[in-house]
Amino acid sequence: MNYLWAPWRIEYIKQAQGKEGGGCILCEKPAAGNDTENLILFRGKFNFVIMNAFPYNSGHLMVAPFAHKARLSLLEPAERHEHIDLLSRCADVLREAMKPAGFNAGLNLGRTAGAGVDQHLHTHLVPRWDGDTNFMPVLADTKVVNQALAETYEFLKPYFYV
Repeated sequence: MNYLWAPWRIEYIKQAQGKEGGGCILCEKPAAGNDTENLILFRGKFNFVIMNAFPYNSGHLMVAPFAHKARLSLLEPAERHEHIDLLSRCADVLREAMKPAGFNAGLNLGRTAGAGVDQHLHTHLVPRWDGDTNFMPVLADTKVVNQALAETYEFLKPYFYV
C-alpha cells in the first residue's frame, strides 16, 4: 500500500474535534483581528470573505456573515443582499486573477448536508479549471491543491481593494 502524507490535515481534524459545544470558527476568525493569519481577504459591513483553510481547489473562498446565524431566513435583507453581492464580487475577482473556466458555488445547510460549520451560514465558491480533476481523487482518495494558502492569499488580497 502507498501512503501520501498530508500532515497539515491534522489541524483540520483538531479543529473539528472539540468544537462540539465550543466556539465558532466563523465568529472567532474575524474577531481575532489578524486578517492575514486568518485568511480574511475582505470585510464588508455585514459579511466577510475568507479563504477555505482546507480547500478543494486553489482560490476556494467562502462568504460568511459576521452575525452567527445558521439559516438564510435569519439574515436581514441588507445582510442577505451584501452576502450575494460579495459572492458575485468573489467570482469576478477569481475570474480576473486566476482565470478559472467555471465555478462551483453553494451552501451546505446543516451537518447532514455536509456543513462542517453548521451553525454559521457560509457560501462556498470554488474555482474550476478544465482538467483540474485527475486520477488522484478517484484512485487514491486524495486531492492535490497546487498552490500554498499563504501564496494564494497574497496573490488575491490586492484584487479586493482595487
